[in-house]
Amino acid sequence: MKYIFLILVLVLEIFGAVIRSPIVSVNENETEVTIKIEKINIGMSGFVVHKIADNRTIILKNAVITGFDENSKTATLKLSKYDIFGNSALPTAKWHVEVGDIVVLTFGYTRGLLIAPTEEIYYRIAKHSKIQWVHPDIFATNLSFSGHPTPIREDFTKISNSSSIGLIYIFLDNVVYSLDAKSFKILTTASVSLVQEKASLPFYTRIPEIESNWWGEGSGNLEDYEPHYYELIAKANPKNKKLYEIIKNGGVKLQYILKEFDIKE
Repeated sequence: MKYIFLILVLVLEIFGAVIRSPIVSVNENETEVTIKIEKINIGMSGFVVHKIADNRTIILKNAVITGFDENSKTATLKLSKYDIFGNSALPTAKWHVEVGDIVVLTFGYTRGLLIAPTEEIYYRIAKHSKIQWVHPDIFATNLSFSGHPTPIREDFTKISNSSSIGLIYIFLDNVVYSLDAKSFKILTTASVSLVQEKASLPFYTRIPEIESNWWGEGSGNLEDYEPHYYELIAKANPKNKKLYEIIKNGGVKLQYILKEFDIKE
């Protein structure tokens, strides 16, 4: 057990340092850039910082690693609108992403949200890391404001933005999946041996009830823990063969999720 948790501690804390790297190329419509870097994981996210004057910078775009060439040490990043602040009153301008702008990656990776089916599993995992955990009660409270007793992908994005969370951890069948909070891509997995009793739904939280909307995605009560979170992860990782095999061999209740994958057998 100690050995298993040692592995988990290393996995949880491997992403502690913020990575900064200058852009070396930009495509014509500013949707894709490249950087030079020794090593990086597909799915890691960040943002592009543009210098507008001496000691003045602005964040222009979100960025997610979509490819990495080990030979050339070149990473490709997909850009998207940076809308974390979400305030239309903020000033805007026509600045463009340029070669030399700085990509900042793994920002917020020292803060995480752990989704676990029981209180015991939550604390057994959480206490073995120095990561700054955002308690699931905060997430559950946010879900009540959104009217989502069943959390959807959008809810994880919102809690990531509002609480500066870089990583989401989800416990499923004795595996802890570490996900980038923005891209929901699997960064690492860690096997743990824990006895699971009946799952608290939608996850362990001390909030007795999550308010629900009248209709819409996420408005219904979650009926089964594992299928829902496997489906959320699968939708963001359609080419992950390891996850595909786990779900394929996971019994009848998981088989409907296989349609989310883009894998040829």
